[in-house]
Amino acid sequence: MAKEIERKFLVKGDFKKFVSKSQRITQGYLSSVPERTVRVRIKGEKGFLTIKGIGNKSGASRYEFEKEISVKETKELLNICEPGIIDKTRYMVKCGAHTYEVDEFYGENDGLTVAEVELKTEKEKFEKPEWLGKEVTGDVKYYNSMLMKNPFKSWK
Repeated sequence: MAKEIERKFLVKGDFKKFVSKSQRITQGYLSSVPERTVRVRIKGEKGFLTIKGIGNKSGASRYEFEKEISVKETKELLNICEPGIIDKTRYMVKCGAHTYEVDEFYGENDGLTVAEVELKTEKEKFEKPEWLGKEVTGDVKYYNSMLMKNPFKSWK
């Protein structure tokens, strides 16, 4: 079983001068229940189907399966997704031995920017850049599957 271990943070400063590459991402959810999310995504010129299991107690670790599918298939599946499409740009920012994936959201989630760092273990040490803000690992309202149901613009 593939396991994803990541920590998630809000972004509080200017990270863009450190970006090595970026990609536009459009995604939707065929299932957004916490026990199993099923996502379809167009990332650049490729399509993906991803299944994620429920997170562990800390929210940092969970099962993940991902398979590349054609963009045509992805677009067809986006048509039958639950309401609410996620639109964002993902920026890659190297910091020490790790690369942060920084997502800048658009549409109903405009104004939200979140950074994730993937780790080999939950206790792995990693460098925290100055633009990294509050940690939100395990806070479900920051999960993309929740942002489509309760977008950032509707938060008080």
